[in-house]
Amino acid sequence: MKKHIWFVVVLILFFLSCSSTKTAKNTIQPELGFRSITLLKIDGLQFKDLNKNNKLDKYEDWRLANEIRIKDLISKMTIEEKIGFMIISTTRLAGDYSFQQNAPKSEITNGFNEEDLIQNVNMFSHKPLPAPTMTAAGTTKGVLTYHLRHFIARANTSTKIMADWSNNLQALSETSRLGIPCIIASNPRNHVTSDAAIGLSVGTTVFSKWPSELGLAAMRDLKLTREFAEIAAKEWTSVGLRKGYMYMADLATEPRWQRIEGTFGEDANLASDMIREIVLGFQGKQLNKNSVAMTTKHFPGGGPQVEGQDPHFEWGKDQHYPGGMLDYHLKPFQAAIAAGTSSIMPYYAKPIGTQYEEVAFSYNKGIINDLLRKKMGFKGIINSDTGPIDMMPWGVENLSVLERYQKAIGCGVDIFSGSADPALLLETVKKGLVSKSRIDESITRLLREKFELGLFENPYVNAEEAIKIVGNAEFQKKGDLALRKSIVLLRNDSEILPISKKTKIYFETYFDNGKSKSPIVINKPIIPNSNLEFVDSKEEADVVLLWLIPNSGGLFSSNGSPIELSLSKNKIDVAHVNEITEAKPTITVINYTSPWIINEIDNGKLKTVLATFGTTQDALLEVVSGVFNPTGKMPFTTPVSTEAVLENQSDVPGYLKPKGYALFHFGDGLSY
Repeated sequence: MKKHIWFVVVLILFFLSCSSTKTAKNTIQPELGFRSITLLKIDGLQFKDLNKNNKLDKYEDWRLANEIRIKDLISKMTIEEKIGFMIISTTRLAGDYSFQQNAPKSEITNGFNEEDLIQNVNMFSHKPLPAPTMTAAGTTKGVLTYHLRHFIARANTSTKIMADWSNNLQALSETSRLGIPCIIASNPRNHVTSDAAIGLSVGTTVFSKWPSELGLAAMRDLKLTREFAEIAAKEWTSVGLRKGYMYMADLATEPRWQRIEGTFGEDANLASDMIREIVLGFQGKQLNKNSVAMTTKHFPGGGPQVEGQDPHFEWGKDQHYPGGMLDYHLKPFQAAIAAGTSSIMPYYAKPIGTQYEEVAFSYNKGIINDLLRKKMGFKGIINSDTGPIDMMPWGVENLSVLERYQKAIGCGVDIFSGSADPALLLETVKKGLVSKSRIDESITRLLREKFELGLFENPYVNAEEAIKIVGNAEFQKKGDLALRKSIVLLRNDSEILPISKKTKIYFETYFDNGKSKSPIVINKPIIPNSNLEFVDSKEEADVVLLWLIPNSGGLFSSNGSPIELSLSKNKIDVAHVNEITEAKPTITVINYTSPWIINEIDNGKLKTVLATFGTTQDALLEVVSGVFNPTGKMPFTTPVSTEAVLENQSDVPGYLKPKGYALFHFGDGLSY
């Protein structure tokens, strides 16, 4: 009998211990970051009194499971606080005038820009908006009046200013009624890129420098890709950036699409591998206090645009699959989901000629709910791209703004990017167009991300430590290796490379950015203990090193005209190039942000060709001189002619396009 009683007691204790693990995480005191609130001391442990009521609420109790904390906090939030939580918008530092036309030149500091930014024109297409839109709220007003807690930082500034500003923003949030911390997002900040436009990439910054996303793919080095993501995550978290509006899982199947530089190329398997390493490197196996939460984009893949036109613009709103390869474009997103990506962003485009409703993906229940949620199993945050409600409402133009919110939320969108004013979304809910229970679903997902990132315990950073971390020499050494590994040797017919004997070189960079007096820069680097002597003219040289950087003008220069890939249509003086290649043995280097058509210069004299994807002069010279043996492989196929492009099927990768399409093939790349 006693044995039976002891067995029952042990069994009860076992079940109690099991159930307690569902309600409590641990009792190891975490580091608590705070500025103005007080700490509650209970049983020798400390907790933040975020809502200033002098008692420990469940959402403040870090010992409890996140789901319990989330449920408690949702019960305390007003509908206004919840709706503010479903908005992510640009926020600006003092002196930061991102998106502002005719902005004054000013020094960026760690304070707040307290001006509302009201825009009357579409920030991308520059066409008039149907009604003025607040794209950024004055910071204090945004946090305390609009209850905004998701922000996109656009400023390119110093490590200390970024870290101090981040702390200032979190301190402001701490003073609010419930003390809910902010999460600060950014577009990529670690890449050498030609199109550093707001909304695409911040460009060259104080962070470690790596090749473009195409360049990372060209490396064919998944270990180094993971290291890149882990390094970048350390840099980002050190200054308070905890959410990435990145990376692109889109495939470069339509050569004219103007966002190819931000992709990992045309091959779904390679892109899947890259996305997996990126997500795991930035986030870890699960979100934690050292993670940067990823927003994988642009579902279901923005590559197959009709004629390459982009859906930021009305003339690019259609996306098609003439080759029937929609499922091919889903593979990298499935890889991102398997790796645990925190968010997924649908694109602006609307599908045509498919089984799905011909409305933009953010409004498309078949795409978001049925395909992404149910079939692919994504349980994270659906984050709209910037402006589908008021700027790019493709396919739902006849709906009112309130009806657009209703339809998008009904399809599964959790958070809206673009407007900083939550008034119309709030009106949508108050009029009963969206249920409060549906709103709570989105708030649950959004809060889960914040709790898992540890922001409720400590959203603050150490600015002095950040200075030591960001762009440090050890990190940059890895970046330098990547910059070299990204370079692809495509031809070495004359066996000029590598240049090992004493050689006079005329090194010219040709880049017409529309700002400099001349697109030509003559480079004369000094390389200690080198056989390379750099001279002032091709006449003096034994060999010419000609680095061509074609320039389409960037995505946001589009006016709906046909997109051309020929060098002459992308600010390269073809006659100048041909004059050089006919006069001297020439190493022709082409920087590929798109699959350029080079038949205008491929005149039989183009014996030595290298491809770059955003790299440095030092990296290029080490490859040319043989200090580094090139190992890169092409991340996409380049078309042989304009005719080949016009006949191509936008959803089909280059390696599957008909014979005769390609000049350089996916996977091409030589070594010495």
